[in-house]
Amino acid sequence: MSNHIFVLDTNRKPLTPCQPGVARFLLKAGKASVFRRYPFTIILNKEVDANPEPLELKLDPGSKVTGIALKQGNRIIFAAELQHRGQQIVEALRSRRQLRRSRRNRKTQYRPARFLNRTRPQGWLAPSLQHRVDTLMTWVNRFRRLAPVGRIVQELVRFDLQLMENPEISGVEYQQGALQGYEVREYLLEKWGRTCAYCGAKHVPLEVEHIQPRSKGGSDRVSNLTIACHSCNQAKGNGDIRDFLSGQPDVLSRLLRQAKSPLNDAAAVNSTRWALFKALKATGLRVTTGTAGQTKFNRLRLNLPKAHWLDAACVGDVESLDIVTSKPLLILAKGHGTRRMCGTNKYGFPTRHRSRKQIHKGFQTGDIVTATVTAGKKIGSYVGRVLCRASGSFDMTTASGRVTGINHKYCQPIHRKDGYAYA
Repeated sequence: MSNHIFVLDTNRKPLTPCQPGVARFLLKAGKASVFRRYPFTIILNKEVDANPEPLELKLDPGSKVTGIALKQGNRIIFAAELQHRGQQIVEALRSRRQLRRSRRNRKTQYRPARFLNRTRPQGWLAPSLQHRVDTLMTWVNRFRRLAPVGRIVQELVRFDLQLMENPEISGVEYQQGALQGYEVREYLLEKWGRTCAYCGAKHVPLEVEHIQPRSKGGSDRVSNLTIACHSCNQAKGNGDIRDFLSGQPDVLSRLLRQAKSPLNDAAAVNSTRWALFKALKATGLRVTTGTAGQTKFNRLRLNLPKAHWLDAACVGDVESLDIVTSKPLLILAKGHGTRRMCGTNKYGFPTRHRSRKQIHKGFQTGDIVTATVTAGKKIGSYVGRVLCRASGSFDMTTASGRVTGINHKYCQPIHRKDGYAYA
């Protein structure tokens, strides 16, 4: 089952998405043309006077991957997973900082000291975090132009860290509902990589385990909780963790160190959740929210497998779902290149010239093209993102790997560069 196809009328008014078979019929009959490849969109040859049913756009923001789902009634008709590049931004900024510092040390004899003389605006986020908000808003606005979105549902509170550290902070009512234990358990599963902290077992039922037993003064704080398989949990019992792992000092030190460490991914999501919420509210659409525990509760109740797009489908209040798609669009953020005027080695010294010209032979790096090579050693058909050179000999990144030395005369563009790759 594939995603539904977005439909626009001749004035680019978004209509209700249709099934792939209907879109195929309209294209063959000449009643529509291809407007966009990713996500696949067709545009009709006439104006349509209709009031389409508003759709619900559901978002499950994550540190690395964000799940997206479009809901029509109780049917999920479109799904996507957006992969962020926050860690690449961190590495690029770190490399730039190191190179600049090295260059200043080599060439600057004196530089006036600067102490906290640069202010940041209220609500400032680090570039790697702001990227997550900006990228997701880009796609929210894109879906609004392609479909009649009338409501947005966001998973706002991923982990209530303060409440998990002190369960009595606002009374016991919070933890005595249908979602009791889901927030803490989901946090621990993410923190410990969904593996047994003692033996490293995967794909087995996991249980919440107290590192320091409650019978010996251990608390219910998440810093004293871990995830263990049933056999390890029973073997440890209410014994001391140092006695249980006396023959495995490496595992003991790792476990105690990881138990005190924060969850970086959860911190990133918590840092950007309100900025994203405010940006969504600024669209003028109705925005509702849900928690991660509620999302997992809905997914388990509906007996759905774990996936980012299915988590998005389960965000908020969900009575029932009819999943009519099983192939989400995979969106990978690639950026728009760099502004460096020359290539450098690992020490920051210039080694090669970088051309300022971006378009070569009518293509630019990042375009998605199809190439049918009819001569030479690379005979065959290829589809993928292209790396352009002034010589006209391009490289292509395909699903099966990288192909080098494709002549530009064999290439035909199917999707112009927009900063993303698709699968």
